[in-house]
Amino acid sequence: MSKPNTEVAAPAAIPARAGLLASFGLRYNVQPGQVMHVLKQTCFRTEKPASDEQMMALLVVANEYKLNPFTKEIFAFEDKYKGIVPVVSVDGWTRIINEHPQLAGFAFEYAEDGSWCECIIERKDRTRPVRVREYLAECRRSTGPWGSHPQRMLRHKTLIQCARIAFGFAGIYDQDEAERIRDAIDVTPATAMKPKTAAPRAIEAQRNELADPPISDARAVPPESEPVLADDELPYETEAGTRG
Repeated sequence: MSKPNTEVAAPAAIPARAGLLASFGLRYNVQPGQVMHVLKQTCFRTEKPASDEQMMALLVVANEYKLNPFTKEIFAFEDKYKGIVPVVSVDGWTRIINEHPQLAGFAFEYAEDGSWCECIIERKDRTRPVRVREYLAECRRSTGPWGSHPQRMLRHKTLIQCARIAFGFAGIYDQDEAERIRDAIDVTPATAMKPKTAAPRAIEAQRNELADPPISDARAVPPESEPVLADDELPYETEAGTRG
């Protein structure tokens, strides 16, 4: 009786570094040994030079979506922690959407007052289209592009969000999203907050204020009262009126 095969098949591996660099070099006419250096100095140049590991992560994303870094379809964006976020330009998004094999077409609808934009993407393998609506009030930011071209930016935002749902694009962002991630404020406290408690002296002082006032040993002074008048000093009535 043959022994059953219990070995688990290994998942498909990411292309090896040498193979990936060779593929990029062949595709864009760059020597494989110079691909990393050229990209670091041009397309993926950041304030803090990217590590080889970060560069490989960018190349994997570019290879997955067939994006051209030399035409800025994908570029490196440095976040607030000096990490690298793969950012896809509008041209890159448009190309991967148009080249998707299941795309049947897409269109836009707009509010008359420009307050929203709706994207409709139709797939060949589905009977109902995917519809996504984005609102200007929710998306607009105080940046140059949103100030000068708000409707265009809203259309781009709507197209990208609709494409994510229609085709499942993941792991890539547009520049506006990357800036939001970078500028996000971390509200997590550095240390656990302890409840504030009043100092013992303050508590004792508060108790003293609420308690009855202490009785003084000094002789109590009665409140000032009206003088007592003798009988001959009391006012009496006469025919002419009351005599004081």
